[in-house]
Amino acid sequence: MLDCSVLPLPSFSTKGRHSVSGLSSGAFMTVQLHIAHSSDFIGAGVIAGGPYRAAESYRAAPTAPSSCILNSLYIAMTPLTASVAPDASALVEQARATGNIDPLDNLATQRLYIFTGTKDAVVNQYAVRSTRAFYESLGVSGDALCFVDDVPAGHSIITTNPEDSPLSANQPPYINKGDYMQSHKILDHIYPGAKPAADRPKGDLLRFEQADYVEGPQERACMAEFGYVYIPSAVAAGKAKPLGVHVVLHGCKQGYAYVDYINGREDIQNTPPYGDRYVRTTGYMEWAEANNLIILFPQADGGDSTVVQNPDGCWDWWGYSAQDPNTPDYYSQDAVQIKAIKAMLTRLTTG
Repeated sequence: MLDCSVLPLPSFSTKGRHSVSGLSSGAFMTVQLHIAHSSDFIGAGVIAGGPYRAAESYRAAPTAPSSCILNSLYIAMTPLTASVAPDASALVEQARATGNIDPLDNLATQRLYIFTGTKDAVVNQYAVRSTRAFYESLGVSGDALCFVDDVPAGHSIITTNPEDSPLSANQPPYINKGDYMQSHKILDHIYPGAKPAADRPKGDLLRFEQADYVEGPQERACMAEFGYVYIPSAVAAGKAKPLGVHVVLHGCKQGYAYVDYINGREDIQNTPPYGDRYVRTTGYMEWAEANNLIILFPQADGGDSTVVQNPDGCWDWWGYSAQDPNTPDYYSQDAVQIKAIKAMLTRLTTG
């Protein structure tokens, strides 16, 4: 199943039906990536994530790093009331004024799955409802928009694995047991009429070096040494043309390389044993096996230094990776992480 060697990313001629989904910081990053490169995608899945550029809901003049951080914590994630949640209409206007992103008109034909658990104590429902309003303002409506806000789930992706946390938990590794595989719900919605997931993945789970796709200093990008890609068995054997590529973005503390930081140092002795659980146990590969969909699992890494402050291994949705902290660029095609993921997607789909 897993080739422990490090191999170059393979390349395929696909049907071009690409998509992206994520949890928490991966959900915020899903929205940034989806908006920046909407011409590449047909849909997205957002679990506990806020709208585009939510970290700039209330801008300082000029935008200061502390402003984005405070906005992220108290507006984009945990607004006390609906009235102080990210203003979807204002963020739509901000998106319209943003340079170096694909035309927003692309979004009206896309399919969106958006989820917020009633027990989520990390990213609350006011914030995620703003994400729904943001996409609705850009023309996503009717059956194309699946919005779920009535499941008593904590901050997590939901699985049926007996070893996962209770459904209402708000604790690492943020993978909770319910009565369905949430990854299947996401992919079923984005790809209507798909086959049921396979009992197990039979294809190839490969490791590749992410540095090949990162421009500029690796430390600023805050991406782990390796990423993963799953190639369904029929695709790997050359018997089927892949449907497309689905990009899966884990949340904070969920990357395979995550360790705690204490006073700026890695706490190696107390590293939580989460490893690659988000890759292996969340059900994406089983669905992909049945439907010949390639799954790309980019991996963020932690860092706590003078270059970057990201001790929880989150994807950048508030500006920590910017060369100039006063002018964050986390939301455009110029963003270092978005550029790297786009390069991976291009490599996988050049045939």
